[in-house]
Amino acid sequence: MQKNRLEAFSDGVLAIIITIMVLELKVPHGSDGETLRPLLPVFLSYVLSFVYVGIYWNNHHHMLHSVGHVTGGMLWANLHLLFWLSLFPFTTGWMGENHFEALPTAVYGVVLFMAAVAYYVLQLTIMRQQGPRGALATALGRDWKGKLSPVLYLTAIPLAFFSPALANALYVLVALIWLVPDRRIERHLAARPHGE
Repeated sequence: MQKNRLEAFSDGVLAIIITIMVLELKVPHGSDGETLRPLLPVFLSYVLSFVYVGIYWNNHHHMLHSVGHVTGGMLWANLHLLFWLSLFPFTTGWMGENHFEALPTAVYGVVLFMAAVAYYVLQLTIMRQQGPRGALATALGRDWKGKLSPVLYLTAIPLAFFSPALANALYVLVALIWLVPDRRIERHLAARPHGE
């Protein structure tokens, strides 16, 4: 199977996720600055989740550049990733509406962690199909960002019950680490001779 359908489906789901998240931003009744104040937590949680969806979309796009043939395992691994990403609107809205309280902040972290796990499973599925010297495994190398992110999420989840602000700071830190698109795959594929 060619990867075009997988890419198109994934792009569509991510676009819908962003659309649902933005619908949580309700238009205030009033025209002064004070009417915007209650929306600030919802807006900040939306911005953070929008950045995360953008990061996943960017890196998913680069990762699929290394794929020539899509297997059934890749399709299921991709659906697993999309499942966890589809929970972003719920956890984003819950966290924002409740002004970053402990439980919504922790649940947001659980969803971030599970999305990271699902992304890793998709990577492993692709690498298993390509072999140990395949394009993706070679391009990723040690993948320190991919290993550090889940550790920070796992730190932030229990921390949310003591300091939601610090937990959210860790979520922002992970987003900042990934904000620059992961171009290792792109560079590796560009450096390979055609036909490899």
